[in-house]
Amino acid sequence: MTGNPVEAINLRRLFGDFIAVDNINLSVRQGEVFGFLGPNGAGKTTTVKMLCGLLLPSSGSATVAGFDIATQPDDVKRSIGYMSQKFSLYSDLTVSENIDFFGNIYGIANSRLTSRKREIIRLTGLEGRENTITSALSVGWKQRLALGCSVIHEPKILFLDEPTAGVDPDSRRMFWDLIYNLAQKGMTMFVTTHYMDEAENCTRLGFIYNGKMVASGTPLEIKRTRMKGTIIELDTDAPSEALGILRDMPVTNEVSFFGRLIHAVTMAAPEAVPRTVDSITLSLKQHGIPVNRITTIPPSLEDIFISLIQQEDSREPS
Repeated sequence: MTGNPVEAINLRRLFGDFIAVDNINLSVRQGEVFGFLGPNGAGKTTTVKMLCGLLLPSSGSATVAGFDIATQPDDVKRSIGYMSQKFSLYSDLTVSENIDFFGNIYGIANSRLTSRKREIIRLTGLEGRENTITSALSVGWKQRLALGCSVIHEPKILFLDEPTAGVDPDSRRMFWDLIYNLAQKGMTMFVTTHYMDEAENCTRLGFIYNGKMVASGTPLEIKRTRMKGTIIELDTDAPSEALGILRDMPVTNEVSFFGRLIHAVTMAAPEAVPRTVDSITLSLKQHGIPVNRITTIPPSLEDIFISLIQQEDSREPS
């Protein structure tokens, strides 16, 4: 295989007049954990389906594992692993039987499958659950089994489409330990997610919105280069009322809830930010809104992506 495991140039997909993916360019390196982020309907799954050889692009090109996704889709499928949010485990089979089934689908010889199954059970921590009916497993354990089945044939590249959606936080952390383990062994991981804590731990990120790639780079690079302005974080006992007032103030450009807190972006020059904070505090107090805490903070990935979405929406024709 030559070049990077995943390369896409001006990749585009239309459904009638609707542009689902709009000239995406991306490159994923060997052994990397590449996070592909975006809200629902942004084009993540459509992009993944094209890269996996499941959907032809309308224009542009891409290679996966050295194979052209348009002209060699069967070679692409044989070279990758794929796990979706709704991975097709067979609920009436045991853990062991599911692994056997997928091993046979991938054409693994019985002599190799026996040892490979032991490796998968050890990798996923499923020891002692080999004879458990899959329907009896928790969601987190089902996802571990699904991951094991998707790598039974030892692919060089694994695509995971929202693999931890609906999984509890502890199970998500354990699942990501498995992802890092596989990446350290040289497997290239392409993961779609909407969890910002997961995104923080990816090697590099691509953020897609309305079918377009609006940011890419390492988490640190994106934080350093893509945030315009300064973030002011506000803690108040009347967040809804405060949000409305902040949105009407000329000193704030973008205002949104951040959990129970409020994040407001100001474009004031750095030396003027303290005066902006004082102005916000005074205005809220004049409206009878108590301020428990107000301070400037460094941007998180979530702050940046909210800002990018608002910037993109502001460019849309009315």
